Formats: sequence, C-alpha cells, structure tokens
Amino acid sequence: MMKKIKGTPLRFPISPIFLIVFFALLPWPSQAQVTDSSADPFDSAPLFTYFKYEGKDEVYQKNPLKANEFYTPILQGCYPDPSITRKGDDYYLVNSSFAFFPGVPIFHSKDLVNWKQIGYVLDRPSQLKVTNAGMSEGIYAPDISYNPHNETFYMITTQFAGGIGNMVVKTKDPLKGWSDPIKLNFDGIDPALFFDDNGKAYVVHNDAPEKGKEQYNGHRVIKIWDYDLERDQIIPGSDKVIVDGGVDISKKPIWIEGPHLYKRNGRYYLMCAEGGTGDQHSEVVFVSDNPKGPFEPAPKNPILSQRHLPKDRKNKVDWAGHADLVEGPDGKYYGVFLGVRPNEANRVNTGRETFILPVDWSGVFPVFEGGLEPMPVKLKMPSGVVNKTGKNGFLPNGNFAFIDDFKGKTLDMRWIGVRGPRENFVQTGKEGLRITPLETNINEIKPTSALFYRQQHKDFSATVRMTYQPMSEKHLAGITCLQKETFHYVFGITKKGQQHYLVLQRTRNGQSELIAQERIDISKPIELQVSAQGDRYQFSYAFDGKNFKNLGGAVSGDILSTDVAGGFTGALIGLYATKANDISPKSD
Repeated sequence: MMKKIKGTPLRFPISPIFLIVFFALLPWPSQAQVTDSSADPFDSAPLFTYFKYEGKDEVYQKNPLKANEFYTPILQGCYPDPSITRKGDDYYLVNSSFAFFPGVPIFHSKDLVNWKQIGYVLDRPSQLKVTNAGMSEGIYAPDISYNPHNETFYMITTQFAGGIGNMVVKTKDPLKGWSDPIKLNFDGIDPALFFDDNGKAYVVHNDAPEKGKEQYNGHRVIKIWDYDLERDQIIPGSDKVIVDGGVDISKKPIWIEGPHLYKRNGRYYLMCAEGGTGDQHSEVVFVSDNPKGPFEPAPKNPILSQRHLPKDRKNKVDWAGHADLVEGPDGKYYGVFLGVRPNEANRVNTGRETFILPVDWSGVFPVFEGGLEPMPVKLKMPSGVVNKTGKNGFLPNGNFAFIDDFKGKTLDMRWIGVRGPRENFVQTGKEGLRITPLETNINEIKPTSALFYRQQHKDFSATVRMTYQPMSEKHLAGITCLQKETFHYVFGITKKGQQHYLVLQRTRNGQSELIAQERIDISKPIELQVSAQGDRYQFSYAFDGKNFKNLGGAVSGDILSTDVAGGFTGALIGLYATKANDISPKSD
C-alpha cells in the first residue's frame, strides 16, 4: 500500500544527485495498486476486513456422514464440465471457467475423495483473452490428459474469446505453470486428446455436419484427427466423422458433444454427452476395434442420465452428463460428471457442479453405478481411504463455513475475477483487502473491480465487513449477487449530495429497479449480508455485527438461476467497487 510520509522539513543542503538516488530508491506502488494517477488510489477504495460464507442445506443436516462415506458433488457450486486424468497415484481434475479470471481451476487428489486446488491452468493474460467476453463465453469444456510417452500433461479446450477458438497448453508439472496457448486448426468445440499405446495421438471433438447435410436443429457429429505431437497440431486431411448425430440418428438426437476416447482390453471406447446440457442431458458410449471407427453404440444407452425420473423426487439432481472416466486407487473405475441441484422453485442458482460415481466395467461397456437412478447424497469411500475434506488444506464438502480476513500475502484460490486479473484491482495486507474501483460497473462486458466467491448451497449466508467513504455519486461499494452482466443484485453504499445511502438494486435482462434505500452513517464499519433459503434471498446490514436489519424484504433468486438468465454459469457472490455507479438514490 502507498503511504504518506510525515516528518519535519529538511534543513540542510541536498545535492541533485542525492535527490535522484533518494527518490529512485523509494518503494513506488505497482501498476496493480494504482488505477488513477491523479489521486491517491485508496481515496475511494473500500476496505474489506472479514468475509464469512456459511452453507446451511437441509440435505446435509439430515444425511450426516458415516466414517466410510463422502458426499457427492465433490465440488459444490459452479464447477461444470469436469475432466480428469491420472499420473501414477496423482489425480488431476479441471473445470470450465467461461469469462472467469484466472481460468480453468485445477485440483489434485490421491484418492478421488480428498481434493486440493493447486491453482489455475490459465492464470495470465497471454493465455486468457476474455476482456470483452460475455459471462458464458470464454473457456468451454477443458480436457486434461497425461501422455506417458513424453511425460507431458495437456489441457485442450475451446476459448470463445480473443479470436482463439480451439487451443492447447501443456506442462511437465501442473504445479509449475502451463505454456501459452497453441491455436489449433479445426472448428467445432469440446476437443479431447487421446494417446494410444503405440505413442500415436488423436483429437476428438464436436462439430457441425458437412454443409448441406444437417438433418435437424441440434444435429452434430463427432470427428477425430491424427495429432502431431512434435508440432502440437492436427494433421491436415486426417479428419473423419466417427459419430453422426448420436446413438440413433433416426430418433434425431441433439448435441452429441464432450467426447472422450479410452482404450481397454485392446478396444477403443468413445464416451459422449447427448441431449443438450439441460434436463435431457445424458452420457452415451460406443466401441470400436480402431480409434477411427467404425464405432458401435452400446446396446443399453444412456449409461448415465436423470431425465426419465419423476420430477418431484427427493433431493433431486438433474441435468447429469458430460462425464470423464478414470481408474481409481482401488483398481475400480470412477466417473466425474456435471449435474445440478435445483431448489424448491426448481431454480438452478448453484449452477452445474462436479459429481462422482463408481463405474462398473466388468462387462464390455462401462456403466455408471446408480447413474440411471435418483442420485445419492453420499457414497462409500474407496477401500483404505480416509475422509479428510475440510482439513489440512483439503476442500470442504457438505455444509461448511469459509472465513477470510484477507491478511495473507496471496488471495485464497477460491476467489475469482471476471474478464481480467484480480491483481489489477486488489491488494491484501495487514489491514485487510482493498479493492481499487475501476471505471466500469457490473452491467458492462468489461473487466470489473469485483472479487467473487461461488454460491455453493441452496441455503446460505455470506457476510462481509467493510469500511468505505464514497467520494461522489459515481462511487459505490458493497456486495453483488451475480449471474451475468444483465442479471444480478447490487447491495452497496453510495452518495447523493452530502448524504450516504445503502441501496439495493435488482437487474433482470438488463432492466434495473431500485428496490430499497436507506440513509446511513458511514463513520464506522458496516457489515453487509446476503442470505438465502432456496429461492428466497434477503439483504441485511448491521453496525454492531449482531443486530442485522433487512433492507427491501425478501426478494426472488430467480434472476440468479441458469434456467432464467440463460448461459452456463452459477450464481456468484461478489465484493464489489466501482467508479461508474449508475444506481441513484431517490430524494428523501
């Protein structure tokens, strides 16, 4: 932090050379600390000194774990499109990140139960070009794989931003960072790499049918290419369609996508999602004696889906699909996949989460155990595994509290920005967290000065302590509950004339409405809180940390739901500051 220097005037002659050396050695603030060179960068920067998120879901209260059990989902909140790979006894898992920055969170485990986040695959602007990307643009469906022939990890994905398209990055060690992107010369989405026993490599991906051959809306194909490991590029002319439409094109299946290729007992297995990412989502599998086909579907597809089950089932998990398989530490196969847990209003505020199920591969085809039945809340742990979730750096599971006083040298990895690096507007230290406001607001498709934590429960509370003095009506700081740039709540402090106001604004489809306001005294820190019970959200504040006062009554969480706002992300809880405030309190 930049500090003002106090002291008595100097009363002895100073040479020009001394002055040059003296000022050159002063600790100047970094670019990440300064956003307005004409003023002290912290004049309008809120100070956040405490954050607590607490999950309170009934399903976990009523289903406590036994010693040999663990909860699924294993990653709660917006962690969709999981992909997993293994090197020895180390497992690595990645997820889609869209316009979040940094991108593609990466997790490590030794046992598929206890997971630690070890960083992000795309953690710098040279890798992630999402500055002008909508919330559900950016990074789609990353695939992580390990090639034992050259001892290299690969992450291949589609980046809908920056003119990149399909791309690959690689590393010898996921803990030591990843290369800059290599743009790949093919269209379509959802690419995945496969490394055969003989050292050959292939890419499979979703694509459109040949021009003029599309039979219906949602008709897609799966293609395969030979992949040149020396050049990190597909081999021109080697492409072939290996699945047309899906399991049975006569039934007009839609959106065959998310392909993964495996080899077992000398045969090649192609597993794909089918049915779109909503309530018709499923996972299907094919087999061939050659990686380029022909592929035959399993006689009993899908091998994973919840679409055929009663809509009113208890503890409903829906939209299951987009899976990846791995052999577990006990020699048994497991599959990670996405699913959603709707609230009582059938809203999807926590977004697509990462689930896991054991897979029975005792026959010709893999089958998710219980994958066609109502999804269980908890599972039996692999033999010999001890549940350590929430301890010693392992991510928590079930109902839990996340507390941050922001006094560490680095941010917790669970905090994310949108469209730009967090370092451009945040600084942590002994005082807490400073957010230097940018001249953009939450409605814009631009980098915003907001730090986000995922909503991970249907029932939760999130409380932050903030000290803030807005300099003008263009300044605002507080919290936001965000689904995307056109669907969100803002709950914060701003100024009108000489008075300070706490305001609550709701934005739906880009149309904003001031729900409530209250004139307040900002001479001391304030605690802002958002809490939810399913679809019922409340925004409250307190000056003593105990007696919270609601502002605006109960409001609907509908605008924070994927099925209402559209797109692919879940709701985010943000610590927010702006110098482009557009919320104007009404005159008292």
